[in-house]
Amino acid sequence: MAPVQREINLRQPAWWLLLDGLLINAASALAWYIRYQLAWFRSVDPVFYTSLRAYAPLFAGLTVLLLVVLSANGTYNVRRGLTWVEEMYRVANGALVALVLLVAITFFARPLAFSRLLFFYDGVLIVGMLGAARAIRRVLEEQLRARGYNLVRVVIVGGGEVGRSVMSAIMAQPQLGYEVIGFLDDDPQVGSTDIGRYRALGGTSQFESVLASERVREAIITLPWHQQPVIMQLMASSARCGVAARVVPDMFQLNLSRVSVDEIGGVPLIGLKESGTGAGERVIKRTLDLALSLLLLLSTAPILALIALLIAADSRGPVLFSQLRVGWHGRQFRMLKFRSMQLGAEEQLPGLAALNEASGPLFKIRDDPRHTRVGRWLRRLSWDELPQLVNVLRGDMSLVGPRPGLPVEVAQYKEWHRERLRALPGITGLWQVSGRSDVSFDEMCLMDIYYMQNWSLAMDTTILLRTVPRALFGRGAY
Repeated sequence: MAPVQREINLRQPAWWLLLDGLLINAASALAWYIRYQLAWFRSVDPVFYTSLRAYAPLFAGLTVLLLVVLSANGTYNVRRGLTWVEEMYRVANGALVALVLLVAITFFARPLAFSRLLFFYDGVLIVGMLGAARAIRRVLEEQLRARGYNLVRVVIVGGGEVGRSVMSAIMAQPQLGYEVIGFLDDDPQVGSTDIGRYRALGGTSQFESVLASERVREAIITLPWHQQPVIMQLMASSARCGVAARVVPDMFQLNLSRVSVDEIGGVPLIGLKESGTGAGERVIKRTLDLALSLLLLLSTAPILALIALLIAADSRGPVLFSQLRVGWHGRQFRMLKFRSMQLGAEEQLPGLAALNEASGPLFKIRDDPRHTRVGRWLRRLSWDELPQLVNVLRGDMSLVGPRPGLPVEVAQYKEWHRERLRALPGITGLWQVSGRSDVSFDEMCLMDIYYMQNWSLAMDTTILLRTVPRALFGRGAY
C-alpha cells in the first residue's frame, strides 16, 4: 500500500492576499520614514513635509490597486515549476504598473503634495519584501518536501527517449516536489527494466490498477503520437480515477529541447534547433574553462605541493596517476588524478567485484581497502581530482560536464547511455551536486542528459558553486 500523502499548503491565495496587503502597507510606511525622517539622499524642505496620515489614503489605494494587478497577472496562481525569478517578475511588473498609475493620478490631482522619491523607495521596498516572503515560502516548502509533505506522486507512461527526458527534468529539479513512483511501457524489455530509482511497473494495461494502488495524483503520458488511441484511452482512465493527466508531445520522436516554436499571426510554426551548444556558446564555455582552471591551478599551487608531499611520504609509488578514459564522441585520453590507492590496485579489481556497491557498469566501494591513508582523505574531499585542471587546459575536459567513463564501462553502455558522450567530460557535474556517488548509473545518465539539453552559463555557475561545499564536507564521495 502506498504511503498516505501529507499536505501543508503554503500557497493559499486568500492568505497571500492578506500577507501581501500587510507587507505593502509596511513597505509604504517604511518608505515614508526613509524619505521624511531619515531623509536619505535628499533633504526635505519643511514647506513640502507631508505627514504619514496624509499619505494613508494614498497607501490604501496603492494596496488595493496592486493586489488587483497581482491577481490579474496570475501572481496568486503559482504552478509547480514556476521559478522564483519568474514569480518575482510578476511581482515587479505588478508593482511597476500600480505605482505608475498612482504617480500619474497624484501628478494630475496634487502635483506638489507627494514625493516622487518616496514612490521610488516604496517600489523597491514592496518588491523586496514580497520577494523575500516568497523566498522564505520556497525554503519552507523544500523543508516540508524533504519530510514527505506536499509531494505529488507521478507515474510516467512511456520509457522511451521522451519519457527519459521527463525523468531527467524531474530528477534535476527536486524543488518541483514530484515523486515519480515508476513508469509504464508496453515494450516488454523496457517495461520490465528499472531506470535508476524509477520502477518499471509493466505495460499500459496496468494503468488503472497502478493509479489506485500507488495513490497517483498525476500521470505524465509520453507515448509516440501514432499511439493516439492509447493516449486518449489513458486520459479517459485518468479522468475516471480522478487523476490529472498531462501529455508530452514527442514531436515525431524528436527530443523536446531540439524543437523551436514560433508563430506568424497566431499560426504556430515548429522547427528544429541545432543540437547541443552553438559555436558561440562553446567559445564562451572554453574561454571560462581556460581562465578558471588556470586561476585555480595558480591559487591552489601550495595545496597541490603539500598533497604531493603527503602522498610521497605515505606510500611508495608515483604522486600522480593517469588512466585511460573515454571523452567527447568516444575520443580516448589520459585523465590525471592524485594517486589515492596502493600500487597494483587495478590488478586487485577482479577479487573485489563482489563488494561493488554501484549499479550498471560502474565500480565503487564505500570503504575501498585499496585506498592509502592519505588517499582515503583525498577521496573524501574529492581533492584527488585537482590534477584534472591540467586536462581542462589541454582541452580533454571541461570544468563542468559528464564524468568520463573507462573504456570497459563505455563498452557496456546501453544506446541511450551513449548520449552522455556528446559533451566534453567534466571534473564536476549535475549529478555530483545532486548526490555524487549515492546515485545510480541510470540516474547519473539522466542528469547528464538533462545538463546537455539545458546547458547555460548560469547552470555551469550554479554547479560550480554547489560543488565547493559538497567537496569540503565530503558528502557522497567515495
